[in-house]
Amino acid sequence: MKDPTDYNVRAVERALQILECFDNEHPERGISEIAQAVELHKATAHRIVTTLVNYGYLERADDGQKYRLGLELTNLGFKVIHRMDLRREALPYMKQLVEQWDETCDLSVFDRGSVLYIEVLRGTRALTVAAAVGQRLPAYCTASGKLFLAHLPPGELDAVLNQPMITYTKHTVISPDEIRKELEVIRNQGYAIDKEGFEVGVCAVAAPIHNRKGTVIAVIGSPSPTTRMMPERVAEMAESFKEAARGISHRMGYDK
Repeated sequence: MKDPTDYNVRAVERALQILECFDNEHPERGISEIAQAVELHKATAHRIVTTLVNYGYLERADDGQKYRLGLELTNLGFKVIHRMDLRREALPYMKQLVEQWDETCDLSVFDRGSVLYIEVLRGTRALTVAAAVGQRLPAYCTASGKLFLAHLPPGELDAVLNQPMITYTKHTVISPDEIRKELEVIRNQGYAIDKEGFEVGVCAVAAPIHNRKGTVIAVIGSPSPTTRMMPERVAEMAESFKEAARGISHRMGYDK
């Protein structure tokens, strides 16, 4: 078996080593210091540092000669902390939903145009449907994804819908105009339902989680076999997921 480090990209590895060479004892470093600390040629270190500055991960110190860690790293850190808080606040509600319906309950965020699952709890039924933590699914043909799309700013929604879309089943909708109509319904009703848009035999419901600013930051959903998802049950599940999502939203600072 290969060592995982065999797959490292050298340029990325060097950039990370440069970021890590800053610490409490060395909050600011010049190019020569950086090159020496990470054992790089000065010209190579300068190119990588310049790239990191351009992306905000490093910034010039007040003297204009040295560099220090940039504010973009703080933004990344806040994103990680936010996700940890979100998962912690959502878990009790997710457990209640699993106990109530004995179906999978998942928690997802919108990342780079797709749905990223960050927590999944399974029911006890022999036949279950579930994504894996860390798995990504397309947004335009999943219940959770449609909820995210329904609350995107117009420009960001256009960017997603202008990308090529794959037809996964005969129920997959790939027409931007038809998707927009469905998103309008989702916004008005406050939840999303998808029936076999991504996978044959799977029906899902999902509800949005808001932060204190009212932004949809995550979604809780439940994919289930269509054989168990009769219209009455789907409607009841949608309402209970909306209620749980409101509870999580309140814990995240949303007061509406």
